[in-house]
Amino acid sequence: MSAFTVIIPARYGAMRLPGKPLCQLAGQPVIEHVWKRACESGAERVIVATDDQRIEATVRQFGGDVCLTRSDHLSGTDRLAEVVTKRQLPADNIIVNLQGDEPLMPPSLLNQVASTLAAAPTAAMATLATAITDPADCVDPHTVKVVSDHHGRALYFSRAAIPFARDSQAHAGIPTAAQRHLGIYAYRVSFLQRYADLPSSPLEALEQLEQLRALQAGEWIQVAQATQIPGPGIDTPADLSAAEAQINALGK
Repeated sequence: MSAFTVIIPARYGAMRLPGKPLCQLAGQPVIEHVWKRACESGAERVIVATDDQRIEATVRQFGGDVCLTRSDHLSGTDRLAEVVTKRQLPADNIIVNLQGDEPLMPPSLLNQVASTLAAAPTAAMATLATAITDPADCVDPHTVKVVSDHHGRALYFSRAAIPFARDSQAHAGIPTAAQRHLGIYAYRVSFLQRYADLPSSPLEALEQLEQLRALQAGEWIQVAQATQIPGPGIDTPADLSAAEAQINALGK
């Protein structure tokens, strides 16, 4: 087990579900559920990173550590970079980025992604993926796909169907080379400190995927097969209802 810190970026202004971190889920705010999953992972510390004072106040109320950040960050990774600088974390510390809308992320996966990075000392980032089992996910833009080389290094991430099967009749169904990317990352503090200085990425802008900034700059992103299948993240009111049903079922 590798030592690591979890930082949870949490914005108030989500387009499809404004105020998402503070929405009630089984009697608690979404951000509290996410914080609890992080605390269960064995992390040395858990920090919520937000630009909103309402989220800051809520986290302090349930006893969490919170860092108030600027509001102009382009991505969650940029927000984490500000936190590690403010907190003066050592350059070799491993930081796990757990999105603030993932209340059903298995804590073991936080440990797994940290260990994946620790085992690849020259990688800039590590992340996790799972097999795609539903053909509809291949063309769903909300399902991010990743393809990797034979050593688990990411080749590309996309919201589109990748790889494209030119002979669709011969290769109907799910392309075996594609996996569903889980939005969980590990980085070293030293990489976060230079992430914001990487060249601007047209791919990141087109796909709205922050990891493409690192990939287009030639950075190595190590991808591992997740040992568990996480529950769904929350993007819409329907997702919130589905998560509540799943949490209630687990409680019973």
